[in-house]
Amino acid sequence: MNFIQTRGNDESRAKTVTFSEAILAPIASFGGLYVPESLPFLGEDFLNKHINSSYKELASDMLSRFEIDIKQEVIDEALALYDNFDDANNPVPVKKVKENLYISELYHGPTRAFKDMALQPFGVVLSSIAQMRNEHYLILAATSGDTGPAALETFKNRRNVRVACLYPDGGTSDVQRLQMVTEDAKNLKVIGIHGVFDDAQNALKRLLASEEFKSALKKKNVLLSAANSVNFGRIIFQIIYHIHSYLELVRQNAISLGEKVYLNVPSGNFGNALGGYYAWKMGLSVEKIIISSNENNVLTKLIKTGKYDLRDSSVVSTTSPAMDILKSSNIERILFDMFGSDRTKELMENLEVDNVYVLTSSELEKLQKSFDADYCDGDEGKKYIKETFANDGYLMDPHTATCMKSYETCSNPEIKTIAYSTAEWTKFSPVIASALTGEVDAHDMDALESISKTANLDIPDMIKGLFTKNVAQNLVINKEDIEKEILKFL
Repeated sequence: MNFIQTRGNDESRAKTVTFSEAILAPIASFGGLYVPESLPFLGEDFLNKHINSSYKELASDMLSRFEIDIKQEVIDEALALYDNFDDANNPVPVKKVKENLYISELYHGPTRAFKDMALQPFGVVLSSIAQMRNEHYLILAATSGDTGPAALETFKNRRNVRVACLYPDGGTSDVQRLQMVTEDAKNLKVIGIHGVFDDAQNALKRLLASEEFKSALKKKNVLLSAANSVNFGRIIFQIIYHIHSYLELVRQNAISLGEKVYLNVPSGNFGNALGGYYAWKMGLSVEKIIISSNENNVLTKLIKTGKYDLRDSSVVSTTSPAMDILKSSNIERILFDMFGSDRTKELMENLEVDNVYVLTSSELEKLQKSFDADYCDGDEGKKYIKETFANDGYLMDPHTATCMKSYETCSNPEIKTIAYSTAEWTKFSPVIASALTGEVDAHDMDALESISKTANLDIPDMIKGLFTKNVAQNLVINKEDIEKEILKFL
């Protein structure tokens, strides 16, 4: 399979590239992204074949349909990392919460967040390619809280790879921060910045596109790539769990094969939702994809009005900080799929120059055939956490809680909904403790113990141990100094 570019070709790059080329250098012409030239169609024969398959068997077969230029033994090694999740036989449990609502739990990996689903295998794949080509890579990661820990975990001590991870100081939970700053592998650098996630992501995109920065790296015999979902190496692994979750409903006799479902996705950078959209295009029976946001509801406004407007917007700190994002990178891939490269380039340039773009009425109509959206504020989210635990016995984190409102407002109750839980309760314990007991401003460890007692749940050792680990990386800088610090690290 070949990959093409969302904003067209600037004639300085090949018109098509392989999968390995797309993930090693993920930024395309005019600052665009890489997308598959075509998607493989799976259909009911494929789904029937995998009714009783393991997650790894499903994943391996789906990846084979993409015909990516990665050796099968590397894919097998990458997928074997799912054996280290809580249940090797079922790394993504799907649980019934209400009559027609099922939650797909994507957080049972080493960092307790859904980013492990893609980044665990991605680390093996990228390191293997680098070794095969005898090249050395700097991997940039910008995080609102979950990508960073997952990227650091998958790449630590891997050969031919170093990682520089940017996070907004004060913009993550304590557990997320500790997961990053306690990493002490020599090939990892964690950099806190004074700013918000969009500042970190903008710096990442600027460096990925900077010929001057690449030239400075080349003098050190280092090439540049990224671990954010601008990299299709992330997206390809995120398609799989949408297919798995649908098959889980078939296995549980909740639906029959071919029956349509809603996919309800808490969304920040839109990679998770994009994976569901691609799964739909590949043959999964989907009624609509519902986008759930917090107070940073730029995606809700886009889907409801057709306007992506950042002119009077700034990031709001919320109880669901991994979604505190205004520039959602993967919307660009949706625009390309629906409207083509010329229109995508025009819209993205409008956003970059004027901080706004507006879809035509026909474009909005097309977008709304696939997507609906709503947003949930922090107080509403805590109400849903408390009520769902009290009434249904299910404990969720504040990102997952945003799905509960859009489940009520955007879906037909006669159609089953799969909502995606992107983080374990341990990652955001002060918010959850406040929702359950009313306590205010609890420290993370106190909140973890409170929830553990209230909900009769054990605190995983990997979380509890963070509070006694040494802080190995305590650098916090101004965003203007990011490039200098990265070069110093190298």
